[in-house]
Amino acid sequence: MAKAMARQQGKGMAATMTMRPAVVSSASWASTNLTPDGFNTSEQRWGAAAIGFAHSLLSHTHLSFGIMAVILNEFETSLDSTAHSEAQDNASWEQYSERSSFVLQFLNSTLSLHHLQHHRKKVELLSKCYFYLDIEPKHVTVTEQNQVMHRTNILQLIDPRQFQRMKKVGKNQTEIQLSLLTELLEQLERGREELSHYVETYDTVTFLSRWDMIMQRLSKLSEYMETLTSLQVPGKLHVKHQMVSQADLRGTTLPNIRLSLRTKMPLIFDRNESFAHKDWATLKWFAEDQKSHLEQYELHVRLLTGGSQAEVGYGRIQVVISNTCVVRDLQPGSSYTFLIRRSNTQTLVFERWHDSITLTTQTDAVGEADRSAWTPKG
Repeated sequence: MAKAMARQQGKGMAATMTMRPAVVSSASWASTNLTPDGFNTSEQRWGAAAIGFAHSLLSHTHLSFGIMAVILNEFETSLDSTAHSEAQDNASWEQYSERSSFVLQFLNSTLSLHHLQHHRKKVELLSKCYFYLDIEPKHVTVTEQNQVMHRTNILQLIDPRQFQRMKKVGKNQTEIQLSLLTELLEQLERGREELSHYVETYDTVTFLSRWDMIMQRLSKLSEYMETLTSLQVPGKLHVKHQMVSQADLRGTTLPNIRLSLRTKMPLIFDRNESFAHKDWATLKWFAEDQKSHLEQYELHVRLLTGGSQAEVGYGRIQVVISNTCVVRDLQPGSSYTFLIRRSNTQTLVFERWHDSITLTTQTDAVGEADRSAWTPKG
């Protein structure tokens, strides 16, 4: 029984296995809808979708490569631009360094504070000088009616009216010269401040953009300095009219007369050697350059009342040919102002400044004790 059932089951399984391929084959055809002619409409749709997806994928791939190419191109352009910008910055900085160094060199040489102070002292000294009319030649040989020849001072032959006219011209020229020197100094000092401001405050771009203006300023300041230097030497005077009458020459040929200005240094009191006693005072002075020869000087003496220089008492002038002077007959316990100047001469055309000193005489008690110790000579 058992063997029969086993054989029956074996047959059933064989039959089942024999029929399964047809079922599977039928299911496969049913599920895939295959026909002897190929794909049906559903499969065509699937193929079209697959092809579209492939095209889309390829398209996106091409697009991604295009974007990458653009990004890379922009990156390379940015690198080139950055490198070019850095090169420009380096070139601008080198140009700025070179030009700013040039300005600084000008400020430290031509327009240095020491140089300007030196010129200011010279101009201040020049404004205190005495200006004279200098005539060349100073002497000429003249033939008299008796055919005797002798040397004559040129001033004796010059027309007095023309001579006074030339003195006025010399005075005007001196005043203009001193005024120009003062103005030029102020221009140079302001110019130094401007150039220093440009170097200290301007950035590279601003400095380079205004370089033409800076160079124009430098050029103008250089011209000012040259003019300042040249004007510190008194110049010549142009003679437009005949200064000597031919009638006075009596046939003598007169050489060309040349006029110019010359200076003499101002006189300065020696404050260590000038002092007052009871009723007298001793004064000593010198020329600024310490080289002036002794000549005729005028010592002006004025009594100050109430201790104020505005309240002037009596005064007098002593003419001396020396660099020292003893002034007598002063009032004890009084203040005096002493002023020294060069005597007026025929050729003096301009003087503006004179040195002065104020001394106070001693009282009677102090004066008596001092007199016993020392008495002035002369």
